[in-house]
Amino acid sequence: MAKLIHSMIRVRDEARSVDFYRRAFGLAVADRFAFDGFTLIYLSNAETGFELELTVNADQSEPYALGNGYGHLAVSVDDLDREHARMASEGLSPRDIKELKHPSGFSARFFFIEDPDGYKIEVLARGGRFL
Repeated sequence: MAKLIHSMIRVRDEARSVDFYRRAFGLAVADRFAFDGFTLIYLSNAETGFELELTVNADQSEPYALGNGYGHLAVSVDDLDREHARMASEGLSPRDIKELKHPSGFSARFFFIEDPDGYKIEVLARGGRFL
Protein backbone atom coordinates (compact mmCIF):
# COMPACT_ATOMS: atom_id res chain seq x y z
CA MET A 1 0.00 0.00 0.00
CA ALA A 2 1.33 3.45 -0.88
CA LYS A 3 1.96 5.96 1.89
CA LEU A 4 1.97 9.71 1.26
CA ILE A 5 5.26 11.10 2.60
CA HIS A 6 5.64 14.68 1.36
CA SER A 7 4.44 17.43 -0.91
CA MET A 8 6.85 19.80 -2.66
CA ILE A 9 6.46 23.49 -3.43
CA ARG A 10 8.94 25.87 -5.01
CA VAL A 11 9.80 28.96 -2.98
CA ARG A 12 12.08 31.91 -3.67
CA ASP A 13 13.36 32.82 -0.20
CA GLU A 14 14.36 29.96 2.08
CA ALA A 15 14.58 31.98 5.31
CA ARG A 16 11.25 33.73 4.75
CA SER A 17 9.46 30.47 3.94
CA VAL A 18 11.01 28.49 6.81
CA ASP A 19 10.04 31.30 9.20
CA PHE A 20 6.45 31.38 7.91
CA TYR A 21 5.91 27.62 8.25
CA ARG A 22 7.51 27.63 11.72
CA ARG A 23 5.34 30.48 12.95
CA ALA A 24 2.12 29.31 11.25
CA PHE A 25 2.27 25.54 11.77
CA GLY A 26 5.17 24.71 14.08
CA LEU A 27 7.13 23.05 11.27
CA ALA A 28 10.89 22.77 11.72
CA VAL A 29 13.68 21.84 9.34
CA ALA A 30 14.08 18.06 9.44
CA ASP A 31 16.70 17.94 6.66
CA ARG A 32 18.37 20.33 4.26
CA PHE A 33 20.32 19.34 1.14
CA ALA A 34 22.16 21.91 -1.00
CA PHE A 35 22.94 20.90 -4.59
CA ASP A 36 24.40 22.84 -7.50
CA GLY A 37 21.62 25.23 -8.46
CA PHE A 38 18.96 24.24 -5.93
CA THR A 39 18.33 23.38 -2.28
CA LEU A 40 15.80 20.96 -0.78
CA ILE A 41 14.45 21.71 2.70
CA TYR A 42 12.20 19.17 4.45
CA LEU A 43 9.87 20.55 7.13
CA SER A 44 7.98 18.47 9.67
CA ASN A 45 6.55 18.42 13.19
CA ALA A 46 5.68 15.78 15.79
CA GLU A 47 1.99 15.64 14.73
CA THR A 48 2.58 13.62 11.56
CA GLY A 49 5.18 11.85 9.47
CA PHE A 50 4.08 13.80 6.39
CA GLU A 51 6.60 16.45 5.35
CA LEU A 52 6.57 19.63 3.29
CA GLU A 53 9.50 19.86 0.89
CA LEU A 54 10.59 23.38 -0.05
CA THR A 55 12.65 23.61 -3.23
CA VAL A 56 14.69 26.77 -3.66
CA ASN A 57 16.08 27.19 -7.19
CA ALA A 58 19.13 29.47 -7.14
CA ASP A 59 18.34 31.08 -10.50
CA GLN A 60 14.71 31.98 -9.68
CA SER A 61 14.31 35.72 -9.15
CA GLU A 62 10.71 36.19 -10.33
CA PRO A 63 7.66 34.89 -8.44
CA TYR A 64 6.55 31.44 -9.54
CA ALA A 65 3.40 31.30 -11.68
CA LEU A 66 1.15 29.10 -9.54
CA GLY A 67 -1.34 28.68 -12.36
CA ASN A 68 -4.87 27.41 -11.95
CA GLY A 69 -3.99 23.77 -11.29
CA TYR A 70 -2.74 24.14 -7.73
CA GLY A 71 -5.47 24.09 -5.10
CA HIS A 72 -4.15 24.10 -1.56
CA LEU A 73 -2.44 22.21 1.22
CA ALA A 74 -4.57 21.40 4.27
CA VAL A 75 -3.79 21.06 7.96
CA SER A 76 -6.09 20.29 10.89
CA VAL A 77 -5.93 21.92 14.33
CA ASP A 78 -7.61 21.21 17.67
CA ASP A 79 -8.87 24.76 18.28
CA LEU A 80 -9.60 26.64 15.07
CA ASP A 81 -10.57 29.91 16.77
CA ARG A 82 -7.40 29.95 18.90
CA GLU A 83 -5.18 29.21 15.90
CA HIS A 84 -6.89 31.90 13.84
CA ALA A 85 -6.31 34.45 16.62
CA ARG A 86 -2.70 33.32 17.10
CA MET A 87 -1.90 33.60 13.40
CA ALA A 88 -3.53 37.03 13.25
CA SER A 89 -1.41 38.17 16.24
CA GLU A 90 1.69 36.87 14.37
CA GLY A 91 0.76 39.15 11.45
CA LEU A 92 0.14 36.18 9.14
CA SER A 93 -3.18 37.56 7.83
CA PRO A 94 -5.52 34.56 8.04
CA ARG A 95 -8.76 34.98 6.13
CA ASP A 96 -12.13 34.83 7.89
CA ILE A 97 -13.37 31.56 9.37
CA LYS A 98 -15.98 29.86 7.16
CA GLU A 99 -18.33 26.95 7.67
CA LEU A 100 -19.42 24.46 5.04
CA LYS A 101 -22.37 22.08 5.59
CA HIS A 102 -23.71 19.34 3.37
CA PRO A 103 -27.14 17.64 3.67
CA SER A 104 -25.33 14.32 4.26
CA GLY A 105 -24.10 15.62 7.63
CA PHE A 106 -20.59 16.46 6.41
CA SER A 107 -19.44 19.79 7.77
CA ALA A 108 -16.21 21.75 8.00
CA ARG A 109 -15.03 24.89 9.78
CA PHE A 110 -11.94 26.39 8.19
CA PHE A 111 -9.98 29.41 7.10
CA PHE A 112 -7.29 29.99 4.52
CA ILE A 113 -3.87 31.55 4.86
CA GLU A 114 -1.20 32.18 2.21
CA ASP A 115 2.52 31.60 2.51
CA PRO A 116 5.06 34.20 1.28
CA ASP A 117 4.97 32.76 -2.24
CA GLY A 118 1.16 32.82 -2.49
CA TYR A 119 0.47 29.13 -1.84
CA LYS A 120 -2.92 28.70 -0.19
CA ILE A 121 -3.21 26.60 2.96
CA GLU A 122 -6.55 25.51 4.40
CA VAL A 123 -6.67 25.29 8.20
CA LEU A 124 -9.52 23.00 9.31
CA ALA A 125 -11.04 22.30 12.71
CA ARG A 126 -10.01 18.77 13.68
CA GLY A 127 -12.89 16.31 13.72
CA GLY A 128 -14.98 14.09 11.47
CA ARG A 129 -12.93 13.25 8.41
CA PHE A 130 -10.32 15.90 9.29
CA LEU A 131 -8.39 14.18 12.05
